[in-house]
Amino acid sequence: MDYLYGLINSTVFDATDARLIFLVLTGLAVLIVCLGIGFMVLGLSDPLRLKMMMLRKQVPGGSASVSNDRLATKTSRTSLSESLAPKEGWQDSKTQVRLTNAGFRSSSAVADYYAIRFLLILLLPGIALGVTQFMPEMSANNIAATLVLALVVGIILPSYVLDKLIARRQRALRNAFPDALDMLVVCVEAGLGLQMALQRVADEIQVSHPILADELHQVNNETRVGVDRIQALRNMAIRTGLEDIRGLVASLDQSIRFGTSIADTLRVYSDEFRDKRLQRAEELAAKIATKMIFPLTFCLWPSFFLVMVGPAVLGVLAVYATR
Repeated sequence: MDYLYGLINSTVFDATDARLIFLVLTGLAVLIVCLGIGFMVLGLSDPLRLKMMMLRKQVPGGSASVSNDRLATKTSRTSLSESLAPKEGWQDSKTQVRLTNAGFRSSSAVADYYAIRFLLILLLPGIALGVTQFMPEMSANNIAATLVLALVVGIILPSYVLDKLIARRQRALRNAFPDALDMLVVCVEAGLGLQMALQRVADEIQVSHPILADELHQVNNETRVGVDRIQALRNMAIRTGLEDIRGLVASLDQSIRFGTSIADTLRVYSDEFRDKRLQRAEELAAKIATKMIFPLTFCLWPSFFLVMVGPAVLGVLAVYATR
């Protein structure tokens, strides 16, 4: 500790700043040690690990080993079913839904997200404080403003990056959905059930659209472990956050509830979806003229004015100069 403090004090000439940096580094070291111990304790207290250790102690050796293996296999299958099936109430957490929309579906995603935010809130001001020490010309007000700016960046940056990841994933899902919907209509009209059709579509688009294929595989996995089919589709709509998939799930829910043909429902929704895509394309095309006003006014028009009017202006100036 004394060596570290002396090293910091030799680098930073101000004793107050050196003491502050030493305290920040000490706090970070304590935080990292506490997090490591916490993760170790959580790993040792894993319910599946404790259950298997208890089974090994209760049923030692001989023919009981076979029973032990069977019980462990049954426990692992139960754990697998619980991992495939969604937890109750996960839709109520806005942070959990946002992380799921970005593709992070692990049980520790929320804790990791808040841990990253907390570490950035601590690290960025610390880094900013360390950088300002190499700029002695900066005033105290500028240093305080830099620290506040670093703190604000540490608070906003994780949410901003998460929003960008959500937008990128939703763009990929939106581009893949029309092809998957057409294939789903073909599979259902060919005589496959809805679950088998979803499985076939997921297998077919695994290479071209892996994100949507993973979502369809997740729907099939949830259905196999006992989740209702419509509820599994609703979970997919929440995980993706797309209105197109939410509309498809609502149409399938009505078709199953009232006993109508799923193939006819998918065909009607596919036609409506094509009309929506055409209307969206026409809307984007109609906005082009308005969006081109500012580039034309500030970029192309000055160059055009300079080329067309410039020679005439130079000629007039030359005439006035000769008089």
